[in-house]
Amino acid sequence: MLVTTGLCAPAAFAEKYASIVIDADTHEVLHARNADDARYPASLTKVMTLYMLFDALEAGEVTLDERLMVSRFAASQAPSNLKLRPNSSITVSDAIGALVTKSANDVAVVVAERLGRTETRFAQLMTIKAQSLGLENTRFVNASGLPDSRQVSTARDLAILAEAMFDNHGESYHHFSRPRFSWAGKTYKNHNELLETVDGVDGIKTGYTRASGFNLMTSAERDGHRIIAIMLGGSTSKSRNAHVAALVEAAFHTYEIPDDPADPGRNIEMAFSAFGSAAPDPNAAAEPMINGQRLSVATAASAINFKTLPVPGPVPELAPEADEEEAEEILVADAGLTAEQEFEQGDATPTSFEGATVIIPPGRPAFSVSEYEARQSAQ
Repeated sequence: MLVTTGLCAPAAFAEKYASIVIDADTHEVLHARNADDARYPASLTKVMTLYMLFDALEAGEVTLDERLMVSRFAASQAPSNLKLRPNSSITVSDAIGALVTKSANDVAVVVAERLGRTETRFAQLMTIKAQSLGLENTRFVNASGLPDSRQVSTARDLAILAEAMFDNHGESYHHFSRPRFSWAGKTYKNHNELLETVDGVDGIKTGYTRASGFNLMTSAERDGHRIIAIMLGGSTSKSRNAHVAALVEAAFHTYEIPDDPADPGRNIEMAFSAFGSAAPDPNAAAEPMINGQRLSVATAASAINFKTLPVPGPVPELAPEADEEEAEEILVADAGLTAEQEFEQGDATPTSFEGATVIIPPGRPAFSVSEYEARQSAQ
């Protein structure tokens, strides 16, 4: 069966904000805004990489103490990384810790090459697996979330992935609540600050690229209720964290407001309105940036013609409020563009990689940090 992967027009990325909150037990959508619009997942990609790794662990294909070899290509990945050296190794257990907390791109490739032989093939298998889970509008082309305009998802699809992770790999979900990870004499704090600041939050992953803005996939449980909240496109980690915290509080507040049989859903509307998560301008916290200015400001100042903006939209600069901890999350390499490709779906679950029939396209070009910055300036 042929799997088609052309999903959405590039123009769909002009506005980056999207969010969704669901009841993980009933699958009811409590809140959604732009939930089906194409967005860049950034490091939320690593949740899918970990899902595949947990599948392999469950199938006995790998063990937690197995040492994974580091290729020259894996070691060359841009920050965030562990600065792994070619021909060194890292255990599966440490790889999980590095992906969850440090969001290490070199480790993501190490895992991809162990499970899929090449990162490109592994990404194709990720896409097949994602579609089997119901992620209908998601396509992966790498294992890390490094920038690539072909790698897209939606807030709704990412919520489905978070649900699947909890439902299908509950025995491994605890890794996402890990507060810190130590490697080579350094200790890295989990980027998900909601773990320590919002009651009930026990996972799962943050992400950031200039094209995506600040993303967060989170899950929380209180009084027997579990909710999943996704926000994509924040302008800073602080505004993202505050917004998602409000979404989480609003979700749990819905259970405290009695249902009105005459007006179903009224309790949900009241709860989200009360916590300010239904602000008149929800995109304000995620407005694209041009040369350090918010798009609306730059547009008013120079009368930019939106039709002439480069696709997939303006590349936002790192918000000036970003602190050192945010900088650790930044992905600074440009994966470049390659031709569209198609691949055949065989028996391509993580427990039977050998059955997957795929066509491996040429490798994507690598750019140095300075080359990447130059490309961004040119746009």
